[in-house]
Amino acid sequence: MSAAAEILVPGKAGEGEALVLTAPISFWGGVDPKTGRIADVRHPQHGEVISGRVLFLPGTIGSSSASAVLMELVHNGRAPAALVLHEPDAILLLGLIVAREMGWATPMAVRLGRGLFDTYRGTTVKVAGDGAVTVAA
Repeated sequence: MSAAAEILVPGKAGEGEALVLTAPISFWGGVDPKTGRIADVRHPQHGEVISGRVLFLPGTIGSSSASAVLMELVHNGRAPAALVLHEPDAILLLGLIVAREMGWATPMAVRLGRGLFDTYRGTTVKVAGDGAVTVAA
């Protein structure tokens, strides 16, 4: 399976196990920036680690602090390998932009139709520099 995604924030290409979230998440209080673990006990994937995985986000729940949490994840080496969003989230993506401006290696963020998310569940996914999202061999 391969799909062309729209690049939202350029960054390093990434590869990792797909983590397809089944519900939107708040990064502020929902993700531990020190461990990369989903900390929100109400989230269906509570306890899963996002670090080093290709994170498929069906949506985000709102805090303006989400960008700071994502930036901390990058700084701590706990960021996802890549982010695949259904809809752009300017506040969340600002964390990647600022991290890149700080000179830190940042994962790429792309936009892909939500209807394609489940096709990647349970696979290892590669997000290439051109935005191609493919199942790794």
